[in-house]
Amino acid sequence: MKITSTAFEHDGTIPALYTCDGKNVNPPLSISDIPAEAKTLALIVDDPDASTGMWVHWTMWNIPASEGEISEDMVLAGATEGDTDFKESRYGGPCPHEGKHRYFFRAYALDTELSLEEGASRTELDAAMKGHIVAEAELVGRYKRT
Repeated sequence: MKITSTAFEHDGTIPALYTCDGKNVNPPLSISDIPAEAKTLALIVDDPDASTGMWVHWTMWNIPASEGEISEDMVLAGATEGDTDFKESRYGGPCPHEGKHRYFFRAYALDTELSLEEGASRTELDAAMKGHIVAEAELVGRYKRT
C-alpha cells in the first residue's frame, strides 16, 4: 500500500496553503495498492516534534476501501473524523511554534468498519484498529513557519 500527495513529495515541504499560515485545509492524498481484503481505510496525521510530545492533526476512519483519493479540503462520504489536539473534529494543519517539524500522514487498510462515534480520540481509534490492520503506508511532510 502507498500514500502520496500531489502537493508535496515524501520528506518534502508541505505548502503553506495546508497549514495555519494558509487556508488550513487538508492536502490532496492518494492511497493506492489497497489490499483486496480491506473493507475500510483509516488516516492519522500527527507531529512527533511538538514540544508537548505527539500532536494529533487529523484522524479519519471508515473511508471506503474503494475510495483511495481524498481531494483537497475534503472528507469522503461515509467517513468519520475524530478529535485532534486542537480540540476539533477536522483537519488542523501544521503550525509549529519553532523549528522545522515532521508531519506523518499514515494510512491503514482495515478488515472491518469501526464502530466509533465522530469526535473519538486518537487513543480510541488506535484501540479500535488493533488486530484489524491488514496494511499501512506512510507519507512524511515537513514544515517550518517563516
